[in-house]
Amino acid sequence: MHRPIAVCAAFEGIEEIAAARDTACGFLASLQAVHGLPVSQRAMGMVQLMVSELVTNARKYAPGPCLLTLTASEGAVEVTVWDSSTTLPSILAPDPGHVGQHSLEIVMAVCRSFEMHREPVGKRIRAAVVMADGPGGDSAGLQIM
Repeated sequence: MHRPIAVCAAFEGIEEIAAARDTACGFLASLQAVHGLPVSQRAMGMVQLMVSELVTNARKYAPGPCLLTLTASEGAVEVTVWDSSTTLPSILAPDPGHVGQHSLEIVMAVCRSFEMHREPVGKRIRAAVVMADGPGGDSAGLQIM
């Protein structure tokens, strides 16, 4: 088994959501260029989408900075966002008529695994995406952890 490859970054303001996406893009590009790992275009887009949604929520609902960790291991990229609020977000049932609050619904629709838990200070939300597409051009099925 290979050692996980990871990058961490802290973000303070709502304007830094684009910087979080750029961090994800740079990390995925380095997985390909430096480490020779396959990362599909689908995975590139899904990781950037998950980073955007999770960091947006952290900046919107929790005071102080949020921390983003991206880890590549065992054929998947794990996106972890920590923020200072201990309140776990509610996962609403899909409702196309409802405006807003679809972030977790979007993340859960595109990830392979998802978990959230309280920390001694704050909470962590973690979701993973398979890096390489399967033979049919899709990723592995969703697993809620």
